[in-house]
Amino acid sequence: MMTLTYVSIRQLSKRYGVHASTVWRWRKSRGFPEPYLFSPQCARWKLAEIEAWEAAAALRLGG
Repeated sequence: MMTLTYVSIRQLSKRYGVHASTVWRWRKSRGFPEPYLFSPQCARWKLAEIEAWEAAAALRLGG
């Protein structure tokens, strides 16, 4: 059985070296994956979806 790993906005901000608001903005401007809302104050992203987005972005940039 595969375990799902979720990451927080704080973890994503640190991963990319950007402010949290930038990550939220990327949803519209760069097709960043949508978060899963576990409560009004708890948004998380599936790590597998983040990694797929990174791979697709690398291909678009020729990497």
